[in-house]
Amino acid sequence: MRTILFCFVMLFFFCCKDEYSRPSNVALVEIESIYIDSTLNIRALEFNDEYIFYGSSSHIGKRDLIGQFKINLNNFSTENGREHYKNILTYNAKPLHFRAIEEVKGDLFALSIENPARLYKLYRKAREPKLVYEEVNDNVFYDAMAFWNDKEGIAIGDPTEDCISIIITRDAGESWSKINCIDLPKAKEGEAAFAASDTNIAIVGDNTWVATGGVASRVYYSSDKGESWVVFETPIIQGQSTTGMYSIDFYDEKNGFAIGGDYTKPNDTLANKIRTVDGGKTWQIVADGIGPGYRSCVQYVPGRDAKELVTVGFKGIDFSNNSGESWTHLSDEGFYTIRFLNDSVAYAAGKGRISKLTFR
Repeated sequence: MRTILFCFVMLFFFCCKDEYSRPSNVALVEIESIYIDSTLNIRALEFNDEYIFYGSSSHIGKRDLIGQFKINLNNFSTENGREHYKNILTYNAKPLHFRAIEEVKGDLFALSIENPARLYKLYRKAREPKLVYEEVNDNVFYDAMAFWNDKEGIAIGDPTEDCISIIITRDAGESWSKINCIDLPKAKEGEAAFAASDTNIAIVGDNTWVATGGVASRVYYSSDKGESWVVFETPIIQGQSTTGMYSIDFYDEKNGFAIGGDYTKPNDTLANKIRTVDGGKTWQIVADGIGPGYRSCVQYVPGRDAKELVTVGFKGIDFSNNSGESWTHLSDEGFYTIRFLNDSVAYAAGKGRISKLTFR
């Protein structure tokens, strides 16, 4: 009797486990506009329990999500009971363009793209942003930023010498230093990165993956929070300045996915989606010739065993429930970047808007 009971319990456990981990069949996405401004291009997006933060072509912004009034930081307006703050940071009287941001415990870091590259820390309760890093170089162009924890962070950009640009902070973003090219793999001719969605960097624990693109499209990997680096080749389409990886994401230390293509040929679906199951050492092309063409951002759906992915671009939204082997086109609505709140709700941004996406 005891043996029969044990078998029954084990059978119930495994059946429930299979049911829980079974990939979902998302058939549609509901899109609710949160903020509309036709003058903006928004490629950087973050959020916490209170605000959505974004970086745009003219300012850094944050919009209240819960309809409660907060302490004013700078210019603000109200709409439907929600506060909307805008920080317009300028250089030589021209607004800086921000495509890399990161929220850390209520503080916001924002990095402008071009010469001079300027990185600001906007404190939760301070009125004035603090300039914590500046780089002056005709070739400077920063693409993405991420943090390992509340003290240590990284931002990456195009080469200014013979390696990609990587800057690191170890003191909660109060100061940043650039890694010397002596300590990095050499960049290939024409290798750079795309500031398309602030998702060129993926972090899991101490592990870091950086996606480059262009004439050469490779993955730079660090196992120790940026102290040392190696580089891995990929089979994604490359060879032109507009080709390669535009976005990378990792579900855990082994499973990763990258997407891109050629934004000048957005309907081309050959060799623009790649997957790894060994931590980025090797990559395989998936859904070759089918599924989405050029896309600027890909994200794993949280809590779904590295099976479910959503990708967005100016040609629409697509979903996979089998690790990218096949895809369902959900919408023609265009976005540049997306971040998940949970396994069915995400926020996305693009040309002229930020929206809430609910997958069903």
